[in-house]
Amino acid sequence: MNIVLLSGGSGRRLWPLSNDIRSKQFIKIFETADGGYESMVQRVYRQIKTVDAGASITIATSKTQVSAIHNQLGDGVGISVEPCRRDTFPAIALATAYLHDVQKIGEDEPVVVCPVDPYVEDDYFQMLKRLSEQAESGEANLVLMGIEPTYPSEKYGYILPESTQPISSVHTFREKPDAETAKGYIARGALWNGGVFAYRLGYVLRKARELLGSCDYDDLFDRYEALPKISFDYAVAEAEPKIQVLRFGGQWKDLGTWNTLTEAMSTPTIGEAMLSSSCENVHVVNELNVPIVCMGLRDVVVSASPEGILVSDKELSSGIKPMVDAIRQQIMFAEKSWGSFRVLDVGADSLTIKVTLRPGHAMNYHSHEKRDEIWNVISGEGIVTVDGMVQPVTVGDVITMQAGCRHTVEAITELQLIEVQLGKDISVHDKQKYALEG
Repeated sequence: MNIVLLSGGSGRRLWPLSNDIRSKQFIKIFETADGGYESMVQRVYRQIKTVDAGASITIATSKTQVSAIHNQLGDGVGISVEPCRRDTFPAIALATAYLHDVQKIGEDEPVVVCPVDPYVEDDYFQMLKRLSEQAESGEANLVLMGIEPTYPSEKYGYILPESTQPISSVHTFREKPDAETAKGYIARGALWNGGVFAYRLGYVLRKARELLGSCDYDDLFDRYEALPKISFDYAVAEAEPKIQVLRFGGQWKDLGTWNTLTEAMSTPTIGEAMLSSSCENVHVVNELNVPIVCMGLRDVVVSASPEGILVSDKELSSGIKPMVDAIRQQIMFAEKSWGSFRVLDVGADSLTIKVTLRPGHAMNYHSHEKRDEIWNVISGEGIVTVDGMVQPVTVGDVITMQAGCRHTVEAITELQLIEVQLGKDISVHDKQKYALEG
């Protein structure tokens, strides 16, 4: 299979674990067989590979998510980077052009597009294979997955099929309704539109040429900011006469709020937490190195991270976004392609960070104009380069770099260091990258 996973925005409804850099799909909250935890994107990637080990997976995403994707999935996954947000049709057109021009996938090959963050089981991915096969057959230009609804949701659009057969032509689409209207749709046999569909690659290339003026990857990338903001449903699906829908009746959940996410947790607590016997339907996710104790609570979620602390009634937690949008603070934790960092202290003229580098990985060779830096190695071994001078480092070593000094560090083993930034105007934008000679 050729699969494009759409990796969307920040998922602020899962604050404080999600932010503008660390989107909800990267939160490690699902328990694995070995007792560890994996994220939504890791879970979906693993499930796809379980069903089809040879699947070619490309993630369509923004530049801010690229480092986290490499951190969690490695370098083997394809990434189609959107220069900015332009809705789903430009994103899918760009990803399709990437498959054709960069990955060299032929125009007759089927492509399956789906969100990166559904909570599903293996039967969902078996259905993706059926979608791919149906698209390849050429009976329709576009093949949708219609999800059999379990309640009259106001969050999804609806697909009205022409028959009750497992595969049917599509009669019409309906926009997101209110609950009462949704009941009427369901009574008429409507299916949820979960944004899952398949097509032969050349079909979307032709649509891109027709609607965007080009199907060339480099051209679309260069003009991306000027492309119209338009959804794939509106631009393509609703106007396509040769379209089919496949029914899917398995488990499918959108874990976009704390209320729905906690339903998928296998244990009531993650991290250091204690619940009294008087607690009922309480979940705690704790990323801080301090204990959380809950007593006498009912239907509550507690989440703690370097970004902040949430204590909320589960049903009301979906209304968090306006409150979080009003918060203005520095990013306190992020995963990068080379490892991760966590802010420990913010002072008027200083910033203290704990940096963890993965074995064999290195930061970019870079400098800062407005701040000095001090690295104190607390764990592991590595190699530091400062203005072209190379030296090994290990536990207890201290490296001082003045403003303007070019520097990088490479981890031999997992390397942890405390970085202290000193300056009057500390900013993530104060960074100049260079090629590392030798």
